[in-house]
Amino acid sequence: MIEPRAKLEGATPQAQDVYDLKGLKCPLPVLRARKRLAGMGAGERLWLETTDPLAVIDIPAFCSEAGHRLIETAATDGGHRFLVERGAI
Repeated sequence: MIEPRAKLEGATPQAQDVYDLKGLKCPLPVLRARKRLAGMGAGERLWLETTDPLAVIDIPAFCSEAGHRLIETAATDGGHRFLVERGAI
């Protein structure tokens, strides 16, 4: 049976916000990401945008330690973007 379209549109547990962490240096991108993710529900996703070169090491390590899932990472002009899915912790 096909669900009505209105129900499918309302069911978006994968909504993705963008959190601008550009200009912040280590450890601030991780600390702010931790605080923002703490206020989100399990399974919700958040894009983190950074310019700190150490973020390519810090963000994956943070996700691994905190039980979050790093879905995607991409280089951008002058920085990086990370798609993080909040873990159940």
